[in-house]
Amino acid sequence: MAETAASENAPKPQFRMQKMYIKDLSFENPNAPEVFTARQSGDPAVDVNLQLNNKKIDDDHWEVALQVTAKVSSKDEDSKVLFILEIEHAAVFMMKNIPEEHVPMLLGVDCPTLLFPFTRQVVSQVSIDGGFVPFLMEPVNFMALFQNAQKKKEEQNN
Repeated sequence: MAETAASENAPKPQFRMQKMYIKDLSFENPNAPEVFTARQSGDPAVDVNLQLNNKKIDDDHWEVALQVTAKVSSKDEDSKVLFILEIEHAAVFMMKNIPEEHVPMLLGVDCPTLLFPFTRQVVSQVSIDGGFVPFLMEPVNFMALFQNAQKKKEEQNN
């Protein structure tokens, strides 16, 4: 009975995205206008890199950022670059009264899962504004990435 009373008085964990923003955005269209008039066969070659970064701001706030670099080229013999897009899209998350053992999963799974759809939308709109069809990034399974990273850490420690 005493345990129940103590747990009822314990501060409740709080987690939410407080602010989302673009830290850096670059769109290069190096071969315009020729790429719009050249005949292109098939789908373009796409090279996408995604990086997840986080940093503690204060006791209750973290910044989580997705860095995406996408290079899209034609598959023709000359393999011209259609566009290069780089974005660092970030958000501030409030995490109050979260047990320390849960913080890595929040930073590696929950925060990027909340942020990614908005990053994907910005990337899509920028490619449209650059004169191309919408560039839709494939969904990302942040849980699988987190679990793979944890497994690698465990293997390195053994």
